[in-house]
Amino acid sequence: MPDIQTPALTFAFEIRALLTPSLHVGHGDGERLEFTPIVGGTVDGPLLRGTVLPGGGDWSSTRGRVCELDARYLIQAEDGAVIDIINRGYYREGAESPDQYDGDLQVASAGVYYRTSPVFRTDAPAHRWLAETVFVGLARGIQEDTVAIRMYALA
Repeated sequence: MPDIQTPALTFAFEIRALLTPSLHVGHGDGERLEFTPIVGGTVDGPLLRGTVLPGGGDWSSTRGRVCELDARYLIQAEDGAVIDIINRGYYREGAESPDQYDGDLQVASAGVYYRTSPVFRTDAPAHRWLAETVFVGLARGIQEDTVAIRMYALA
């Protein structure tokens, strides 16, 4: 019988994105569309360190209790390499999600589903692994103007 391995998540880094107030774009049929500018931030972890560059943003589309997220922004690694991130996900309250911890750090609150699926692009050889790995992001609000997304690489 083959050795069967359960997929594992490995903490890679955390992005702390600084936001400005959301801009109301419009309403569709039962939908609210907003844009939240991303104006900076930090990237810190065992596999990547750097900054979030200003100029990106997050388009959010809310229908009922579910908010669909579609963010795009740039990260500059400590070595100067620029990395494009497209980060899509969902936020909803009242979900059957439990409290979740990474060690002593609470990374998700009970009753809140705030998950992302980021894709990275870069031609920098030192960071090419980002564009060749599947990630899962656990997001949480830190302050009114800051969101933290803890990135885990799927093995």
